[in-house]
Amino acid sequence: MSNAKGDFIWYELLTTDADAAQRFYGDVVGWTASDSGQPGMDYRILDAGDGQAGGLMQINEQMPGAKPVWLGYVGVPDVDAAVADWTAAGGSVQMPMMDIPKVGRIAMLADPDGVPLYVMRGASDEVSTAFRVADARHVRWNEIAVKDDKASLAFYQVRFGWTVVDTMPMGEQGDYHLLAANGVRMGALMRSPVGQEPRWLYYFGVEDIDAAVEQIKAGGGQVLDGPHQIPGGEYSLHARDPQGAAFGLVGPRIAPR
Repeated sequence: MSNAKGDFIWYELLTTDADAAQRFYGDVVGWTASDSGQPGMDYRILDAGDGQAGGLMQINEQMPGAKPVWLGYVGVPDVDAAVADWTAAGGSVQMPMMDIPKVGRIAMLADPDGVPLYVMRGASDEVSTAFRVADARHVRWNEIAVKDDKASLAFYQVRFGWTVVDTMPMGEQGDYHLLAANGVRMGALMRSPVGQEPRWLYYFGVEDIDAAVEQIKAGGGQVLDGPHQIPGGEYSLHARDPQGAAFGLVGPRIAPR
C-alpha cells in the first residue's frame, strides 16, 4: 500500500466463531462482511461503507493455542529489513515472513513485552482506509499498554518513526503518551495497570456510544469500563465480545443524560 512507514494499514480479528462475530460487530459497529476468496481459510473482509476496515478470520486447527484477539498491521517498506531490525532490538517473531498473493508480504512479531503486531508491505498502491482518526466504522485510536513506557517508547519510535505529541499525567499509573504517525495523531502508549498484561487495544468509531452499549449487551458482549467522556467531548469504553476478544469504542453521545 502507498501509506508511509509507521501507518496502521489493517486490523484483523481472530475468533472462534466467525458467524457470531460477524453478527455482533455488524450490530455494534455497523460493518458488513464478505468472503475474501483466500483459498483454504475462512477470512472475511469488513466493510465500513466508505472503504475496508479490516478482516475477520476463523481460528482453525492450524493455529494451535490461538485465542480470540484483535491484531493490528503497521506498514513498512521492507518486511525483511523490519524483521531483522525488530529482532536485533529484542523483539521476537511469532509468525515467519510470508507472501500472500495479491495482498502483500507480512510477518507477525512481538515486542520485548510479548505484545503481538504485524508488519506488512502491501501489494496494492491504494491507500489503506482501515484507520481514520475521525470516522465511524473505522479504527480511530490505537492504544498500547506496556511494562516500561520509556523503554517501549524508544523501541517503537526507532522501529516506526512514531512521535510523542503530548503527554497526559495519570497519577500513580504514570503518563499517557499521545502518539503521531507521519504527523497524524493516531494513538497512545501507557504503562499497564496493575494486574493487566501488556496489550494493544483498538478503538472503533461508532455514531452513538449509548446505542452501541445496548448492542454490546444484547449481543452477548460485556462492557468492561465506561463510557467515559474524553477530551473533545466524545465518549469511549472498553469491552469484550462474546468470544472473548477485547476492543474499544469511541463516539458521541447523541441523547444527553
